[in-house]
Amino acid sequence: MGAHSGHSTRTTRPPRTAEGETRDLRDAAHAGQVQELTAAGVLEDPAWRAAFAAVPRHVFVPYFFTGRGAGHERLWGEDPDPARRARWLRGVYTDAPLATRLRDGELLSSSSQPSLMAKMLAALDVRDGDDVLEIGAGTGYTAALLCHRLGDEHVTTVDLDEEITESARAHLALLGHRPSVVTGDGARGCPSRAPFDRILVTCMLPLVPHAWLGQCRRGARILAPLSTGLIALRVQDADFAEGRFLHTPAYFVPLRGATAAPAAPGLPYGLPYELVENDRFQFMLVLTAGALHPREALDLWRGEGRPGRERFGVTVSAEGQWSWLDDPQGPYVWPLGE
Repeated sequence: MGAHSGHSTRTTRPPRTAEGETRDLRDAAHAGQVQELTAAGVLEDPAWRAAFAAVPRHVFVPYFFTGRGAGHERLWGEDPDPARRARWLRGVYTDAPLATRLRDGELLSSSSQPSLMAKMLAALDVRDGDDVLEIGAGTGYTAALLCHRLGDEHVTTVDLDEEITESARAHLALLGHRPSVVTGDGARGCPSRAPFDRILVTCMLPLVPHAWLGQCRRGARILAPLSTGLIALRVQDADFAEGRFLHTPAYFVPLRGATAAPAAPGLPYGLPYELVENDRFQFMLVLTAGALHPREALDLWRGEGRPGRERFGVTVSAEGQWSWLDDPQGPYVWPLGE
């Protein structure tokens, strides 16, 4: 038997630094969310799956607010309390919208629910080389996903609030992205960067600003929250666009500016509570507000087999805008924005 030393030859790893552990936790949480979104079936396109894997949400949400009214609590990633930092990280990588900017208790900006953004980006149906205008810069997270997919030079994002655009620009720069981030009224689009192949809207509209159509190439697609749904419009020319709603529910912060959204209608008197709470009926109720009495809306909804969002559509023309059920030339047509 050969002699051997009694001393161990094992090498010891250097102790993990707090910074390294924090980075590992954030990376693991990010990877976990991508896995969850993939398992949920909302990242079927490999290009969008790669974008979500490359763009960590925590970079764009260094803090967020929980609670309502006077009870808002601010959670942030640099909190000296490790328990509160852990709550922040769990919140960032939960599939939920996050309030990121408040003013006098009013929500001004948020980070959208990741699974909803994945559905919207898939429905946007972009192609290599497409130029995209995003209305509502928010944290810059969606713009970063678009930049990864299309390249910075093809992405323009607009917001009314300079604080929001400055913050979004800073977040994007941390990942090396420099799209065109514009402070301005999103309802007016961005003429200096037009024409666009796609317009993605991340704030709720009362109607579709006509200026957008003139800034689109023929055949462009506009995807926007309207009522409590998502309308996908195909642009024919500067005076005409038409399309149907996706089946997906969607709730967003209202658009501010020239085409600001009105307050949502209150609880209609005399309607069965369980129907007012029905998501599909609520969509029709908001869509036809001002054009149909709530009782008329209920009778029609029941009579037509309780239709879901995908049976409704919108037409935008030089003469006006209207929503419809099943057929734009059919019997059920209502003016928008009443």
